[in-house]
Amino acid sequence: MTTTQSARKPVPPAVAAGHPATAEAGLRALAAGGTAADAAVAAVLASAATESIFTGLGGGGFAIWYDAATRDVTCLDFFCAVPGLDGDVTAGEMMPTEVAFGAVPVTYSIGGASVAVPGVPAGTGEVHRRWGTLPWSRVVEPATLLARTGVPLPAEHAHTLIGCGPALSYGAGEVVYRPEGRYLNAGERLFHPGLEAAMTELADEGPSVFYTGRFAKLMVDAVRATGGALGPADLAAYRVRELPVHQAPLAGQRVLARHDLNRLVATIGTLPAGLATLPRPDRAVAVARALADPGPQRLGDTTNVAAVDAHGNACVITTTLGLGAGVWLPGLGVHLNSMLGEAELVTAGLAPGSRMSSMMCPLVVLDDAGGLVLAGGSAGASRIRTALIHTLIATLIDGLDMPAAIARPRFHVVGDEVHAEAGVPEDELAAMEAAGLPVNRWDHLSHYFGGTSAIGRSGAAADPRRGGIAALL
Repeated sequence: MTTTQSARKPVPPAVAAGHPATAEAGLRALAAGGTAADAAVAAVLASAATESIFTGLGGGGFAIWYDAATRDVTCLDFFCAVPGLDGDVTAGEMMPTEVAFGAVPVTYSIGGASVAVPGVPAGTGEVHRRWGTLPWSRVVEPATLLARTGVPLPAEHAHTLIGCGPALSYGAGEVVYRPEGRYLNAGERLFHPGLEAAMTELADEGPSVFYTGRFAKLMVDAVRATGGALGPADLAAYRVRELPVHQAPLAGQRVLARHDLNRLVATIGTLPAGLATLPRPDRAVAVARALADPGPQRLGDTTNVAAVDAHGNACVITTTLGLGAGVWLPGLGVHLNSMLGEAELVTAGLAPGSRMSSMMCPLVVLDDAGGLVLAGGSAGASRIRTALIHTLIATLIDGLDMPAAIARPRFHVVGDEVHAEAGVPEDELAAMEAAGLPVNRWDHLSHYFGGTSAIGRSGAAADPRRGGIAALL
């Protein structure tokens, strides 16, 4: 399909997500007449049962909403907040744990002191309140059913589990991820004892059950028993925030998103205006220079959901648990985040009640008339920006359909070194080397390079690197 042909096509109603059952939960909401917000929320809640290696009710995230009728774009921040408003407890030491980052061991910090105030319950509730039309209980229902049965673990998730297992399987996680004394293999059932009860109460009571209801006391007690400072005031004070939406031009379109810690919108703004007309090797050098990232590279347990409904509205939600703190709500199958143990997220000036920073960046692309061209996001921590820019270039400039755009091999830059997946054209790699950028050639496609899910005029897809799938209505 050429770029001109794809420009004439409307964006199809669909859901793209990191697990088949996650996408199916969202599609059920669309089929029931729900909006893209209903679908995205249903999928995010389902991901607590299907993708708990990456996300969960104890995490945080961001959402972007495109309203087809008004052509307005809204971004919501429901990321984690720094605890300590109660002022009656001082956090203890975090517990170091080592996980495999490729071939390199990396030390993370977990335990109660790493737990920040979670935002997923409040965030999904706010997205539904603003833009959903289905009853809340109906939106939660698919997650409840999946929590009851468990789901098969995709091969790509099983591979991630091997590296992250020491953190994920700590404490109550042992029975979830190592039920027979070993990590789950691909195809085996991922099941969270008690999560069905948590989803049932969430459906009945609403998100407030986590902040001022029964789960709030359970959370405070669990965190403080393991050295954390989270208190009742922290939970009661938590609010979802609306963020400014910024934009940058790319290939005659406008990319709209929040300003994230990894500077995606700003990076797009630094790309040459004539990027589309450059020979591919020259373009690769320009993109590599824009992507140069001197910061630490983190594993990035994150997932993304994109949804578009029959009216053309779009909702993209990116969520994360960090690695998980190894602290679970007793009897409820809810793993709490480890955001305070993520060194690059603990920025200067954070105080109790402060919202933490993140590299997550759900986005939409609009044409000059404000029409929707694409809605998407990515997992992958410091590779989120890389994955999204490669996908945008592949579909907006090169005219690839969405499955091909997301599957196309990528390169990511760390310092001045280019890490390239197998399949990046050799003339592009040679051009980067000639420009003084050393190239590390990988021999395979890897989840290291992110996990994009997106829906656009060129179709819908989710990243094969992370077992993703798209389902069209």
